[in-house]
Amino acid sequence: MRNSSRLVLVAALGAALCAGAQAFAQDPAAAKTAPAATAQAQPLAAAPSAGAQAAPAALPVPQSMDLKQCVERGLVANPTIVSARAQLMGSEYSEKSAFADFLPTMSTTYGYLRYDQAPSTNGAQTGNQNTWNMQFNVHQPVFTGFKLLSTYQKASLAKEQNTAQLTQAELTLIGGIQTAYLQHLKAKMDVKSATESVASLADQRKVTQAFYEVGLKPKLDVLQAEVDLATAQQNLLTAKNSLDNTHAQLNSLLNLPLEAPVEYTGALTYLPFGLDLTECLNRAYKNRPDIQIGVKSVEMAEKDAKVTASSFYPQVGADYNYYRKGDTPAVSGSQYYTGSSKESWTVGASATWTFFQWGSTYNAYKSSNETVNKLRSDLDNTKLNAGLQVKQGLLNQAAAADRIHVAQKSVEAAHESYNMAVARYQAQVGTNTDVLDAQARVSSSEAQLSLALSDYQTAISGLYVAMGEKNIGLDLR
Repeated sequence: MRNSSRLVLVAALGAALCAGAQAFAQDPAAAKTAPAATAQAQPLAAAPSAGAQAAPAALPVPQSMDLKQCVERGLVANPTIVSARAQLMGSEYSEKSAFADFLPTMSTTYGYLRYDQAPSTNGAQTGNQNTWNMQFNVHQPVFTGFKLLSTYQKASLAKEQNTAQLTQAELTLIGGIQTAYLQHLKAKMDVKSATESVASLADQRKVTQAFYEVGLKPKLDVLQAEVDLATAQQNLLTAKNSLDNTHAQLNSLLNLPLEAPVEYTGALTYLPFGLDLTECLNRAYKNRPDIQIGVKSVEMAEKDAKVTASSFYPQVGADYNYYRKGDTPAVSGSQYYTGSSKESWTVGASATWTFFQWGSTYNAYKSSNETVNKLRSDLDNTKLNAGLQVKQGLLNQAAAADRIHVAQKSVEAAHESYNMAVARYQAQVGTNTDVLDAQARVSSSEAQLSLALSDYQTAISGLYVAMGEKNIGLDLR
């Protein structure tokens, strides 16, 4: 009896698994959307698995880094990216969990029961006063109104959405690192310009002091030179403070100690940007992760609507049950429990259908459809904002490019004017005021040039982010 019951159990499990496969195939879309759901998604960049990433704490502190190296380190070490990767890994486990719901479940019950007195009939004992029971159940969902299928498809979409969210976090971080890096280079240029201004004004003060001492210039010229020198020294201190701040900001974005003496190398340069508005918009609509997130949100809401609608249908399942009973914990029978009363099994199917709930299911279904409509409108708004950001990025880079050309000519003219003013002053045909004004124009024009170069490359960085492209080295392409 025991061997035959085991054979029946194995046969029942095989039948349940076959029924599960048939239930999974009840919707023709299942073959496309279930196992191959990941293949449908086209993520912007393959997200490395969490195990493949170097631990941030294990990364060494480099001595120097360029822009590309900064971005590459940030994409590994920044806590925001680590968090997004963990969220993606969690969605992968959720997808596997949802797929497991298609398979049969197994459960067992084991218990003890004691009667107040032994069962008897006409004074003769017919059962044990102490009874031990064991039940083993295998349940296979056969039809759930597409609830299991929709739940699995939603989990797959959630994984794809989290992939897009990881890409969005990476793009945001890339833009932040590039902006901070460009601000740091601008601060370097400002410090260099301010240092040169201090040196020039110090030389001018010495010349003015020498002329005053021999009676060729009045004391007023010396005082003016000292005031302008002090002002230039204050500007230098401000520029150095800005340099320290941008250095600390970069260290923070790269998960480095704030005081780490990393040398960020590079220079602000100008290269023309060759893409037009149509090409930029096409790239944005194709690559932007927030648009993909919106698309997945709509699709997930549609799956939620199907899950809600599953309550309209009957729920069908198959069960196999195996029972054992006895008067000891081994549930091996007794003198009263023999044959089928000691050991038995059943196989059956059941359907449950709640066909009236006073409109509860219907209204919940209508509510989920309105959620779909809302998310579709949100997606349209996201696309509009994407186009606006691309247009603004193009305008900003074009304006900054024009400013660069003007500022370069201004710097050249300012240096030439300063050299002429110094020569005239030393030849006793110019005034100290002319020299100081010329030096102020040099400082102003150099500041405008560094700002224009920084704004131009920052606009380029923002434009690539707006197009959803990871241009980590800001290579114009």
